[in-house]
Amino acid sequence: MITMTRIGGWLAALPLRPKRSRPGPDNSVGSERGDVPGWVMITLMSAVLVMGLLAIAAPALEGLFQQAISKVSK
Repeated sequence: MITMTRIGGWLAALPLRPKRSRPGPDNSVGSERGDVPGWVMITLMSAVLVMGLLAIAAPALEGLFQQAISKVSK
């Protein structure tokens, strides 16, 4: 059985910071920041695509909705 003192001793033995595999800019904190402008562009392009598809499909969807309501109302 593992006791709390054994767990505490095990946690105390862990290093506080992970070891770097190699020094340099590849492992710096700035490189983990991500590509924010790229994600913004993907989000905007997705929103424009959805709005375009909705503009094209809105009349057909409205017709389907009206047919469904009329069948339920009978």
